Amino acid sequence: MRIGTRGSALALAQARQAVALLPGEHELVEIVTTGDRGGVAANAITDKERWVRELDAALLDGRIDAAVHSAKDVPAELPDGITIAAVPPRADPRDALCGAPGLGALREGARVGTASLRRAAQLRALRPDLEVVELRGNVDSRLRKLAVGEADAIVLAAAGLARLGRGGEGVAMDELVPASGQGCLALTTRTGEELLVAGARDDEAERALLAERAFVRALRADCETPVGAYAKVAGTGLFLTAFAGAEDGSAWVRDELDGDEPEALGGEVARRLLAAGANEVLGR
Repeated sequence: MRIGTRGSALALAQARQAVALLPGEHELVEIVTTGDRGGVAANAITDKERWVRELDAALLDGRIDAAVHSAKDVPAELPDGITIAAVPPRADPRDALCGAPGLGALREGARVGTASLRRAAQLRALRPDLEVVELRGNVDSRLRKLAVGEADAIVLAAAGLARLGRGGEGVAMDELVPASGQGCLALTTRTGEELLVAGARDDEAERALLAERAFVRALRADCETPVGAYAKVAGTGLFLTAFAGAEDGSAWVRDELDGDEPEALGGEVARRLLAAGANEVLGR
């Protein structure tokens, strides 16, 4: 098979991990996305499409047979003819703090860097005294910025650090609700060709991702919305934790619920947050 991936160090590491789960030998095809190019063109495309659009096009026109994505980069609505065919076993879904052993160890007024509105909202809600600053770039460039003092600490995905062999540079945080799909990979194929990547499927990870994506879809959230969702297996069902907050940390709503059917659970938690004022908190 020809399996498409973005060409960043993290994307390639993730793609190799996914391919290792499939029998046989397969070719990785690097594809540059609009998000990789950056600039005005990337900013003009809404939501997460800028990270997947070219990979979707390559699938639909037959240049590749499957694509590997970070699940949190995949839009809630997929193009016609494309489906998430497999979700491999999930890595650590938590955020990780680099530069300090925990939030409580940071001095008053410490500068904490992140490019995520979700992380910024939760950090400000937990520690209003912190100065949360925008810090962009790939994992290594953000770690370099931390090393030269552009921030006292930074927050990154624990899974990304581990996949790049940097797992020892961050402390996993239980305080923050992760992004929907964080720690998960998603293998997409053309609809009807899901069996091509069936060897990479993990039922628990797939069910959790279904619940989290259903929550995001029902809440009408995108990558510019400060929301988080994390589902984990509990007995024979799932337990879903969700968060929606104001970017400045001044208001937030959070809920937890268990259920047996992933998409129904995600939809119900979204309904409960909306009833509790999520739209108002998000400024919509």
